[in-house]
Amino acid sequence: MLESDAVSGSFERIPFFQGLEPAEAERLARHCVWRRFDERELVVDFDDLSSDVYFIISGALRVLIRTPAGKEIILNDLEAGQFFGEMAAIDGTKRSANVSALTNAELCIVPASVFKSVVFSQPAVCDRLLRLLTGRIRELNERLFERSVLDLRHRLYAELLRLSSPRKGFSGQFIISPPPLQQDLAARIGCRREQVNREVQAMVHAGLAEKIRGGLVLLQPSLLEKRVLESLEQAG
Repeated sequence: MLESDAVSGSFERIPFFQGLEPAEAERLARHCVWRRFDERELVVDFDDLSSDVYFIISGALRVLIRTPAGKEIILNDLEAGQFFGEMAAIDGTKRSANVSALTNAELCIVPASVFKSVVFSQPAVCDRLLRLLTGRIRELNERLFERSVLDLRHRLYAELLRLSSPRKGFSGQFIISPPPLQQDLAARIGCRREQVNREVQAMVHAGLAEKIRGGLVLLQPSLLEKRVLESLEQAG
């Protein structure tokens, strides 16, 4: 990232800080840096000692970890309005994951001291942070449980449901758009790309999914959800 990539911005563009007095928001914003990152550019790396919090103004980023053998495990994809890095700001420990830009992105980089001063002084902002952290813990618990008890097929069903959203104009159908890369799905659920390819093809043949231009359609998401729940109950 070059010095010319630095840009200016306002806290008004960051949903997390909604409710701050304009003068206070402007004062705090002067301590932050707005920067642009190119597609595939590294934003923070595993074990970095930095403690800034990164708020995504535009673009998309990917959070992942790598095993000592080089295998990648995708933890999450983030988009405009979301943020990351709050754990290092709170406890001062090293970064626990790698974050890179999936697309060209603009970020607001907030020093830990500024982030904590807002959280400690603004009950509404503190409440937002607590709800976000508990939501992330619940999701991690859910994914860990699925990883422990579900077979590959049902882990894939669960992940596809998480990534999908209702398909406009098609009642009862969900869609993932753009279509997920098979190697990314494999990195999310802990398997090989070839296994994902086989399972997706089986879903298509069974009438559970359809590949269209620009997306992967889940034709019977309620049935997929039912099968995941049944598998979880049997494992329990």
